[in-house]
Amino acid sequence: MVVGVIITAFAAIGVDSGFYLPITYATGLGMVLSLRMPVLVAVADYRLRRMIIPAALQSLFGLCAGYYYFGQEFLLWAGGLLIIFGIGSSIFIWLIERPLKRAFGLSGLSFLNAFIAHMTDGSKTLEDFFSEIGEEVTIPQVSLFFSREGADDAVLTVPNIHPGPMGEIGSANLPKIIHDRFDEEFFVAHGCATHDFNLVSESEVEVIIDALAKSQKNLIYSDGAGRPVRTRYGSVEILTQRFSDSILMISTRSPEKTEDIDFNIGMTIMAEGHRWFRDVAFIDAHNCMTDVSSPVLPATPLGTEYYRAALAAMEKAVTEPLLPFSVGICHRRLPFTRLEGFGDLGIQVLAMSVDGIQCAYILFDGNNIHEGVREEIREAMSDLVDESEIMTTDTHVVNTVSGKNPIGLAVPASEIIPHVRSAVLEALADQKPAKAASSTSWCEGLIIFGSHRIAQFASTVNAMLVFIPPLSLGMLILAFILSILTFSVIGLYW
Repeated sequence: MVVGVIITAFAAIGVDSGFYLPITYATGLGMVLSLRMPVLVAVADYRLRRMIIPAALQSLFGLCAGYYYFGQEFLLWAGGLLIIFGIGSSIFIWLIERPLKRAFGLSGLSFLNAFIAHMTDGSKTLEDFFSEIGEEVTIPQVSLFFSREGADDAVLTVPNIHPGPMGEIGSANLPKIIHDRFDEEFFVAHGCATHDFNLVSESEVEVIIDALAKSQKNLIYSDGAGRPVRTRYGSVEILTQRFSDSILMISTRSPEKTEDIDFNIGMTIMAEGHRWFRDVAFIDAHNCMTDVSSPVLPATPLGTEYYRAALAAMEKAVTEPLLPFSVGICHRRLPFTRLEGFGDLGIQVLAMSVDGIQCAYILFDGNNIHEGVREEIREAMSDLVDESEIMTTDTHVVNTVSGKNPIGLAVPASEIIPHVRSAVLEALADQKPAKAASSTSWCEGLIIFGSHRIAQFASTVNAMLVFIPPLSLGMLILAFILSILTFSVIGLYW
């Protein structure tokens, strides 16, 4: 309405405003139509044929008013003008659909419809799009099982699946789904996976759950564990602990940014580790966010640092003697929301005692930790335990539009630390003599986004965004030129 009024008001610029008023009013009706069409196909229904009438309603009512005030002549050439603007808008919509259609066979506007539906009412229609571009893979998942005397068992599992892309879509809530399906206390850490390894739909999690359930059978437990040791190479630091013929490694670069590690780096580390250990659980602690950044890729200087740090850590851990150990657990929901960066699981603590050394593995259900918060929490735990590491599940239920919502950004560390201390104290008090077992389950037939799909999708959308402004301007200019020609021809005729 505002656009229509502004364009109509241009009639006042002319010497004879009464002559120009029908022209500017008709142009305003055309502009209204050309704006309503792309907006409605984007937010309501991508099928243009269903949106033409709703998009034209305002202009059609305006056309009737123009007929009342200006007569039948106005109805004829203003109607032609609406057709011109409608055709121009239709061509514009077709052109912005072409890149995604050609690259992925997807309708970009249909994707936008589904995204808005997810944001407004939780619809999972987006998963249909991801299923169309997905590819089938087989993923290893390493799990450490802890059997405690007279107490509930605990499991630390490391899916090499990315818990994304956002909200309740795909594998975004993977940690909670796995946790809630088992009787044991499941700690679902973040393995080596980027957004290429998002599951296309939540139903794919069943494949992981089935593989985990099978891996729990015929386990062989050992009552020995090594002392936790730290190793640093370059900017990468790894906390390592050995359990019989398996090893747990937790990597971080904090206080430098810690970002998603490519799947192939994790596979290489696991393959190297099999020289000494049957099962290699490599965790990306995902505990320092400075900004939304690119993942760690193979053969890059940073990727090589992770590889060499892991090798050094395993070489050191294999010499550690196996000693009796105790395990304590604590799981607490927190009084913080997803909007504040906290997922549904809250905080979990796995406390280990080996040879008098107390170690706490602290797992937040969240997507990364704000820069410096990890150090504050570890410092606050220094009087309770000898060693600790802070991890996040990397759940993306805390992300909708923005990818930046780390723990400690919305809620200061001073408010988080009391909950962490309380949970650590409870886990320490809960310690019982324990035995450990491990397994590597193979999750076959998982449908993920696919290698480089996210990069291809993003680059296509970026290309669209570059040419949309000049294209839209060009279409409007063309419509105006055709409008002038229409006025001229009709004027000569009348």
